[in-house]
Amino acid sequence: MPYQNMSLGDFAKHVGMDEREVWRMADRGLLPGTKVAGEWRFNRARVTEWLQQEMSTFKEDRLIGLEQAMGTRTGELAVTELIGLEGVEADLAANTRASVLSELVRLAERTGLLYDEKGLHAAIEERESLCSTALPHGVAIPHPRQPMPYASAEPLICVARLSRGIPFGSPYRDLTRLFFLICCHDDRHHLRVLARLVRILDVDTIGRLMEADTSEELLGLLIEKEKSVVNDT
Repeated sequence: MPYQNMSLGDFAKHVGMDEREVWRMADRGLLPGTKVAGEWRFNRARVTEWLQQEMSTFKEDRLIGLEQAMGTRTGELAVTELIGLEGVEADLAANTRASVLSELVRLAERTGLLYDEKGLHAAIEERESLCSTALPHGVAIPHPRQPMPYASAEPLICVARLSRGIPFGSPYRDLTRLFFLICCHDDRHHLRVLARLVRILDVDTIGRLMEADTSEELLGLLIEKEKSVVNDT
């Protein structure tokens, strides 16, 4: 039931947070909830939107809690298990926001897993029109607003890097050069993938990804970093 309303306790369990912290944040207007007859209620679809927009600001312990709440298995490579080398491009031929989105979908086609090219393209365009998926330090994570279980044979992630950064609507006012296209089949999987990706993309790792010479090296760096994150959890 993806659009059900949740109580405060349900919300805390859903996102892996302590109920007392949820109370404090809700009372300060920091959560997407509504108070009805003295009780907080949270719409699951709005919670998913909020998590997608706010996750890049979460600290490590909250990201780990969210991963665990969303069902991440011990030792799971949640991100790089969804990336095949055919879905990685270290020198994407694009120089505008529109061309980046088009080329990312073509890259997804190259994996052989994509069923609905037009649908995925329209979905990521819609998502970017609502709010840019750009993160700090030149990274963006385009994805559909809602999971698309029929768009691909399996969940997938494509990775692309431009030769130089472009304006991509970043609220941080920097140029964007490194892109991760995510297409998952359900919201819980989508959120745990996002949480893990945010954990992987620290400043040092982003810098190394920007300097990688080839697609093979770029993917190898991501696998190396995710294994390190898993081992440190």
